[in-house]
Amino acid sequence: MNKRELIDAISDRLGDKKTATEAVNVILETIQQTVAKGDKVAITGFGVFEKSERAARTARNPATGAAIDVPASFVPKFRPGADFKALVNEGKK
Repeated sequence: MNKRELIDAISDRLGDKKTATEAVNVILETIQQTVAKGDKVAITGFGVFEKSERAARTARNPATGAAIDVPASFVPKFRPGADFKALVNEGKK
């Protein structure tokens, strides 16, 4: 499911595509801005979005074998909640 399909699914429940588009955009922007500041976004039953630090490291260019220094960086991270994990694993039973 992509963003457009998500908006369509929400608009079916809300009845208005414009409202659904605005809701999805506001939710995504809020999560992105909060995580970028370094704060956690925890949605009970769904999961936690947070900022995670990657340490500097040395990598290898697969074509030449040359060493490449990769600087430290921050990346967004998502940890699914227990309810979400249970729903995903429901089909395995």
